[in-house]
Amino acid sequence: MSLLRVDQLTGGYNGHVVIDGCSMQVDPGEVVVIMGGSGSGKSTFLKHLIGLKPPMSGSVELNSEDLYSGSMNDRYRRLSHIGVAFQMGALVSSLSIFDNVALPLRETTDLPEDVIEVMVRLKLEFVELLDKQDLLPSELSGGMLKRAAVARALARDPKLVFMDEPSAGLDPVVASALDDLILKIKDALGVSVVVVTHELESAFKIASRIVVLDRGFIIFDGSVDAIRASDNPRIQALINRTAEPMAFDAEEHYRRIMGLPEG
Repeated sequence: MSLLRVDQLTGGYNGHVVIDGCSMQVDPGEVVVIMGGSGSGKSTFLKHLIGLKPPMSGSVELNSEDLYSGSMNDRYRRLSHIGVAFQMGALVSSLSIFDNVALPLRETTDLPEDVIEVMVRLKLEFVELLDKQDLLPSELSGGMLKRAAVARALARDPKLVFMDEPSAGLDPVVASALDDLILKIKDALGVSVVVVTHELESAFKIASRIVVLDRGFIIFDGSVDAIRASDNPRIQALINRTAEPMAFDAEEHYRRIMGLPEG
């Protein structure tokens, strides 16, 4: 049974379509990387997948349940089975690292505090931050903040975790260590991971499958070997980091800078 199934998802903002007819799935034991150039729709797609934005049409299923059907409480219940590590960490600045990781347990469960303490310490130990549990987010390095966000995403023992640009802003050594942590999550905890990234080296290292978004459409869904062998010119432009040729119309350029009407 798939943990996540997306069927013909179309979505965007104020009637403007950003994601158009996208379908994919995530099965147990997978790391699925979602890639695409700037403006391809990755962030919008992720918002639909984690319950932040209902689609215009199509469906998102978590554990075979339609995420957006029923009441808001139904949606919250379904979302309790996933974890999310946001790009900038999104930690509460006034809380210690321990209390940040404990927050989802305290807010959404009736677990006694002694059980919460054990669960939090286990997650902090897993991401190698147990000795930093009393620090504030402002006292951590960028890599430590990312790992603290991962610990919080794992707090409720989800079977599926989403990570938004986990390597963004990190130096290559720290980014590689975070890639190793993602693989550790899959292998040691049996948790499936969806990673949204533009980092090619990271994607090729961690992915079980790669999904490529281009101008709102999914144009590829397959293995690392398959994407390397793809003859799609837009795929090759992405993985070889070649710029798309830009057409230049001198008359149109002059009209725009002079504020002249069309025609």
